[in-house]
Amino acid sequence: MNDTDSTPNRDSIVAALRELVEALDRRVPHVERLGEVRIAREAAALRREAAKRVNELTPAQESERSDPPPADDGGRMSRK
Repeated sequence: MNDTDSTPNRDSIVAALRELVEALDRRVPHVERLGEVRIAREAAALRREAAKRVNELTPAQESERSDPPPADDGGRMSRK
């Protein structure tokens, strides 16, 4: 981040990215649909990238570092 970046702009970007992550977390895979495996994989990759960007834009205590990544099928992975 450089001196020309404004906090309100960063805050709105973080809010939009968090909304995207939440929407992807709510997504229900439809395995009967053609191409669903690819769609689920791409959704999982998009979620990872959005969460990574949120982490880059926010202080550590505000980030989503504790969230487990979604499974490749679009569902949440369990912690073990």
